[in-house]
Amino acid sequence: MGLKIFILKPSSLGDVVQALPVLRLLKLHWPASEIYWWLDSTLCPLLEDDPDLVAVVPFPRNRWSSPRYWPEAWQSMRSIRAHRFDLVIDLQSLFRSGLVAWLANGARTIGLDDPREGARAFYDVTVPRASAETHAVDWYLSVLPHLGVPVHAHFGWFPLRANVAAKIRQKFQTNIARWVVLQPGARWENKRWPIEYFVTVARLLTKTHDNVRCVVLGGADDASLGKRIAAANPERILDLTGQSSLPEMVEWIRLSECMVTNDTGPMHVAAALAKPVIATFGPTNPNRTGPYGQLQNVLQRRGELPCVPCMKSVCRWPEPMACLTGIQPAEVFRKLDRLLGGA
Repeated sequence: MGLKIFILKPSSLGDVVQALPVLRLLKLHWPASEIYWWLDSTLCPLLEDDPDLVAVVPFPRNRWSSPRYWPEAWQSMRSIRAHRFDLVIDLQSLFRSGLVAWLANGARTIGLDDPREGARAFYDVTVPRASAETHAVDWYLSVLPHLGVPVHAHFGWFPLRANVAAKIRQKFQTNIARWVVLQPGARWENKRWPIEYFVTVARLLTKTHDNVRCVVLGGADDASLGKRIAAANPERILDLTGQSSLPEMVEWIRLSECMVTNDTGPMHVAAALAKPVIATFGPTNPNRTGPYGQLQNVLQRRGELPCVPCMKSVCRWPEPMACLTGIQPAEVFRKLDRLLGGA
């Protein structure tokens, strides 16, 4: 019987993806360990049947916000405590996750030294961020030396879901073309590169590359964006916004050649799968949360506008969204064309 380990990283999609190396390296170092992951219910399909996990412990955030369901939440907490974890690792490090980590009553609790909500008070060991510019992946990985676990890059972020990949290949005949993923959505409105710019890039790409097709990915909220992009060339652009599960999204990115994206969760999936990413950044800092290992492919007007990066979800610059409107489609297309080897 190996160690019983509880990882807390409930959200968001990008944060969960960036935390996966911690899981992989723990399991490589302690192959007999039993690892559980506390995860937002909406993201559970991402890690269901993961070979390195015994189970995903769902966190139905919206449901438990109602006092009506607090008894259900407490029952879940009692179930967590019953595992008697040897090690609890909080990679969210906000008050809620810190409290759950403490209530889990593990033999040892370690978390990130994030000052925002005082979660550090719940831990036996806190791990500071090396610098303000340290990438999230590297900060998460920095908990491992405190546990005697070596940090290296000899692991796979996402195991292949062969059955999901096979269904995609069969349904969409993906072998007939080279695929480029377009990801026009983002949680913050001011993270979204203008949709008309995405349309221009899609039109240029399908006009100049006969063997390339585009697939537009995103949630149901991005459906109007996907529709506009697909209209640029309906025969060569496949709009799957709101139509793909999380495992299908991962496998679509795996079979693609590259991605054009905003700062959003699927961008981190592409980076994890070592797919070239062309990422447009506005209000956020790519040094901290950009595509890991591919910061050279980030386009941002840092140094050109004094507000970049503002780290705000609402643009207050006199010229609204100038940080993104100033990144021209021609610039993105040139990088994309080079990645694809020219027309």
